[in-house]
Amino acid sequence: MMSLTPSRGCLLDLPWEDILVPHILCHLPLQQLLSLQRVSKSFQSLIQLYLANMRCFDSSQIGPAIPRAAFVNLLKDNEVLQQLVLQNCSDWLTDRELLPVIGQNHHLHQIQLKGCAQLSRHALVAISLSCPNLRQLSLAHCEWVDSLSLRSLADHCKALEAVDLTACRQLKDEAICYLVQKCSRLKSLSLAVNANVGDVAVEEIAKCCPELEHLDLTGCLRVKNDSIRVLAEYCPKLRSLKVKHCHNVAESSLSILRSRGVELDVEPPLQRALVLLQDVVGFAPFINLQI
Repeated sequence: MMSLTPSRGCLLDLPWEDILVPHILCHLPLQQLLSLQRVSKSFQSLIQLYLANMRCFDSSQIGPAIPRAAFVNLLKDNEVLQQLVLQNCSDWLTDRELLPVIGQNHHLHQIQLKGCAQLSRHALVAISLSCPNLRQLSLAHCEWVDSLSLRSLADHCKALEAVDLTACRQLKDEAICYLVQKCSRLKSLSLAVNANVGDVAVEEIAKCCPELEHLDLTGCLRVKNDSIRVLAEYCPKLRSLKVKHCHNVAESSLSILRSRGVELDVEPPLQRALVLLQDVVGFAPFINLQI
């Protein structure tokens, strides 16, 4: 007589590559997946398969600080990464750990290396040679970025749409001009905290990047009104501009952008005066700013 009791299935009985990896495991936090490896040898094999087919790696998902050995082990078999976000790695991440990952992943379209200060220009050259489809790159506070490595990036990654070069203080106008001449699809660019950047670079950005939507020039002390006017003329899609601490940029150039609805990080002079007055006396008189 046949038993009517339904057989109890196991999660591991589901097809690994067709079901578990692409449709179930991808929704679990990476830290929990790594814990599953300790359940059994079968789970360990499953997680290793997942890691080898992972499309996005974000080190912040593992914890406040990922150990060097863990990083190397997690990505040693992966050749299909599309997004690589490395945070909290600045204490140990060097070319030795990063270059093998870059060299075997040619489908990367987003790389975030903010604050990875122990890398060298060889890392950026490797990225440029291995990642022709790169769209977004953050090198904020990577002072090792120089003009030669940036030229390599410009020559090989012409599909770039967003680049963050905040505090890359080795870069001067000439390097920025070369980048935008080669990468005319840029929509977002940050050159903040770089006193070497001036009007020459900003005007070239305006003329070469008609799709530009966001530009951060915070602390670029050499930028003046003339280049902001050129930016207003050549970049009709501009949505936000940051010029705080650009002491040579005045309302006479910003008002053009302000009238178009571009988001600016500095207030009009009258508004700033009212804020200061309120700080001093505790209140500000009502003034109709729409007049």
